[in-house]
Amino acid sequence: MNWGGLQSLLSGVNKYSTVFGRVWLSMVFVFRILVFVVAAQRVWGDDSKDFVCNTAQPGCVNVCYDHIFPISHIRLWALQLIFVTCPSLMVVAHVKLREEKDSKYTAMHEGSHMYANPGKKRGGLWWTYLVSLIFKAGFDAGFLYILYYVYEGYDMPRLTKCSLEPCPNTVDCYISRPTEKKIFTIFMVVSSAVCIFMCICEMGYLICKRIQKRIRKKVAESLETTSLTARRSRSKLSVREDPTNTASIQNLCNVKTEAAPSEKKN
Repeated sequence: MNWGGLQSLLSGVNKYSTVFGRVWLSMVFVFRILVFVVAAQRVWGDDSKDFVCNTAQPGCVNVCYDHIFPISHIRLWALQLIFVTCPSLMVVAHVKLREEKDSKYTAMHEGSHMYANPGKKRGGLWWTYLVSLIFKAGFDAGFLYILYYVYEGYDMPRLTKCSLEPCPNTVDCYISRPTEKKIFTIFMVVSSAVCIFMCICEMGYLICKRIQKRIRKKVAESLETTSLTARRSRSKLSVREDPTNTASIQNLCNVKTEAAPSEKKN
């Protein structure tokens, strides 16, 4: 499988991701895909060839191997990596759709833009990004449960017993390099758990940031409403004085002042 092509497709997601998203993508390619391609495939390359049972009955080894390994760890992890990385393409596709809409809008409206920044996580793109995180965490958790359910844990025993037909009786079967396979299994499980934790942290970060913006917007609107109400109350309380009334009152006072000395003389 060409993992380099998948990496080139997902590298564009870094432009629209948060810090947690960039760490998640780095962990997927360094600690999961790189380990999967370089080491894990070689460790499981001889699992069917070196699977040995203490019987020469034709078909017994094949039946016991299929019972103990109903699905190979390598194929299961390959499916897991494909399912986990594909939701990120939803974000890239949504951004490309926004860019096409913006280019058509710009051509029809003489240079004005429909989106100031098509990659900014607002509106529908915010929901697409959040849904992609839910899918990524859900796929990782689902495959961890499948691995645990199929193999009854994450252990790799050295000796297994099989009594299925056409085996003549209960036979002992031996798995090649069980300790090395157990180490890689635990490593991939821990890497998946850390990626789930990073997705949960990113979801919490996005939701908290959205709530913080809403609170700031409501506070700004309440402050604007309060200031507007205060201005209106001030305008109602302030009474404009009529200059003619002021002049009439002053003339009346002057008349009274002139009449008072004449009364005293009389």
